[in-house]
Amino acid sequence: MRALRWILWSLTAIVLLMVAGLAGYRFEGMPQTDGELAVTGVQAPARIVRDVYGIPHVFAASDRDAFFALGFLHAQDRLWQLEMDRRIVAGRLAEILGPAALGTDRFLRTIGVQRNAERVTAQLDEATRASLQAYADGVNAGIGITRREPWKLSPEFLILGVRPQDWTIADSVGWMTMMAWDLSGNHANELLRFALSQKLSTAQVEELLETDPPVALPDLVKLYKGLDRGPVAQLLDGMPPGDIEGIGSNNWVVDGDHSSSGKPLLANDPHLGLNAPALWYFAHLSAPGLDVIGATLPGLPSVVLGRNRHIAWGVTNTGPDTQDLYLERIDAADASRYATPDGTLPFVVRNETIRVKGAADVVLQVRETRHGPVISDVHEDLKRALEGQHLGSRYVLAFKWTALSGENRMMSAGLGMNRAANWDEFVAALRDWSAPQQNFVYADVDGNIGFIAPGRVPIRKPENDLMGLAPAPGWDDRYDWTGYIPFDELPRAFRPAGGTVVTANQNILPPGYPYFVSAEFTQPYRHDRIRERLAARERHDVESFASIQSDVLSKAVEELLPILRRANPSSEPARLALARIGAWNGQMSADTAEPLIATAWIDRLRRRIFADEVGEKLFPLLERQRVRTGALVRALTVPGRAPWCDDVATPAIESCAQMVDLALEDAVQDLRARYGDDIAAWKWGEAHVAVSEHRPFSRQALLAKFFEIRTPSPGDTNTIDVGRNDPWDPKDPFASHWAPSLRAIYDLANPENSRFVYSTGQSGHVLSPHYRDMTERWARVEYLPMVTDRAAIEKDAYSTLTVVPGR
Repeated sequence: MRALRWILWSLTAIVLLMVAGLAGYRFEGMPQTDGELAVTGVQAPARIVRDVYGIPHVFAASDRDAFFALGFLHAQDRLWQLEMDRRIVAGRLAEILGPAALGTDRFLRTIGVQRNAERVTAQLDEATRASLQAYADGVNAGIGITRREPWKLSPEFLILGVRPQDWTIADSVGWMTMMAWDLSGNHANELLRFALSQKLSTAQVEELLETDPPVALPDLVKLYKGLDRGPVAQLLDGMPPGDIEGIGSNNWVVDGDHSSSGKPLLANDPHLGLNAPALWYFAHLSAPGLDVIGATLPGLPSVVLGRNRHIAWGVTNTGPDTQDLYLERIDAADASRYATPDGTLPFVVRNETIRVKGAADVVLQVRETRHGPVISDVHEDLKRALEGQHLGSRYVLAFKWTALSGENRMMSAGLGMNRAANWDEFVAALRDWSAPQQNFVYADVDGNIGFIAPGRVPIRKPENDLMGLAPAPGWDDRYDWTGYIPFDELPRAFRPAGGTVVTANQNILPPGYPYFVSAEFTQPYRHDRIRERLAARERHDVESFASIQSDVLSKAVEELLPILRRANPSSEPARLALARIGAWNGQMSADTAEPLIATAWIDRLRRRIFADEVGEKLFPLLERQRVRTGALVRALTVPGRAPWCDDVATPAIESCAQMVDLALEDAVQDLRARYGDDIAAWKWGEAHVAVSEHRPFSRQALLAKFFEIRTPSPGDTNTIDVGRNDPWDPKDPFASHWAPSLRAIYDLANPENSRFVYSTGQSGHVLSPHYRDMTERWARVEYLPMVTDRAAIEKDAYSTLTVVPGR
């Protein structure tokens, strides 16, 4: 008995010590936010005032010190995020995460984002270089504190045994390029067409990966005859995710004729993958000649989305085709050379050494052609398949992308945009914007609104019959680019007729536009719904814009409902589910069962109709990349398309009506297994939980419980309030992983009345009270004030830190 008491007291003491240690770490591990702090690099005292949500307002004596302070703040609050971002750019994840990260490292080393960033850095103008260096100095001042006080590192560093290295200008340039990658997805669609053409006719491929505006492709089956494209699926599955359906954005702006104040209103909500911490970091920078507030990206010194005292802006992805894949034919007589229109050239070869935690180093040989890096070398099976003997020739697959040109002045554009006071200055700054092409909407306090889509978009020859939609023969100069669309000929409008601009990744090109930009614009469901909501009232205000941002009517589901309602299910649970759909209007509300039934049903219907032809390996990749409602509607309603409904694996010929019935039975059976038999108790929001994933701890079940952020959410891929799920996720097939990463509304009658919110909180430290304190507000579509008035800021200050020059 005495021994048992001793064991219990010992265990209690251990638990108390652990709790005390955790409490001490939580207290001592937080960054200093009050008082005075001497740091090396700042040239004059800078005052940092934080509000109750930890949003900092920087008051500096120069813009150089303002950029320094922002770097310092990013290091204080988001150092692990910076560390991961830098390692992604450089292809150095395996150093800390082991062999599981090797595939990503191999791909990023191959395309050479870090090498390109170093080339861009060498060409920066002096003013941009100075701003980036000031920012890097600020980050490194924050890192310096953690070297003296390592307990101020967030838990990720301690758990993985990592120590941060100094930040460089090239790190910032590289991260800007990776943001362009996230919004560039054409390479994946090219690979899908390439792979699908081994199983399907060109007409079927066009049906599944439809184009807007329509492009008639040549016979892909004939073009690629003899090539084994099976391993393409493995390459696609291992590549870092780029632009997919649901990653896009909404923005819109109205002039004073459409607002209750008589001045413009502007709204923006970019849709990106949800992360913990969020991609964005809110900040206000004030210095002589600079007074800007909005969303910054850790790693960059400027406000990317926001306003100053004169103008406001928001962006969506244009979705241009800025990537092309090329089949390069290896010289039959000399495997170190490849064919070009003018003979053969040698591959440019370099070796990359990838360090791998817990394993031997990996030496990667990278080959480049005149078009770009050879990405088929990343995956051994694909390399073997393409380089095997096919009709007497061997091939590799090369990748060309505007963002890897070495000519990139994006940083200059961002800094200039922050200082712009009118339309002309705003447009002048955007002349330096290169990648990714974006749809900027603009408003100013003088009552003007505008739209411009800057970026480097390649010009393709009229005789190019592939138009960047599938891998092209690299030895045929028909498929080479001839330059870029001139900046002054990119789409734009100032004071547009009608007084309204709406972009939601739909086709933004005016009729008769002379240049090819893309054939893969997003379907216009969100755009059309925003237009409906704007037209529903004569004049708008901040509250009506907030209501539009919270809208969850799915026009894609609305389009399918008449087809679904004709179902004739055989089981009683399926009949009960159908009865609920009967009176439903397509509102994807979190507190109802109907969105869950419809989403599961439509997913199972797509599987029933398309998966047998596409194949079990490619179909999930196709669905993840492009969930196109049009192909499904046409298969079910257009004469001549019914063969899609027949299951090619059975001798019988199934009808579309049978598939609709069977898909409902499939869906209800799965939902009952997951959520119980009581359909009335099912809630879309509980299944469709918004998951802000942590890198890398979301992959560790125990750690994910602490580091991930989850909250119920409404919407679907095609609602204004977007929430895209991955139906192929076996654990959470309905969870939302892509959603509005932030929301902002700008009132140009009174800029201080502007507001914003994003999905997590300012801090990346899981023990901080600011790690997740915006999440519930974000889920409810509520906002925080966007204040730049110093008196109001000082009045509501939660903490104040003065950073002073140190030795």
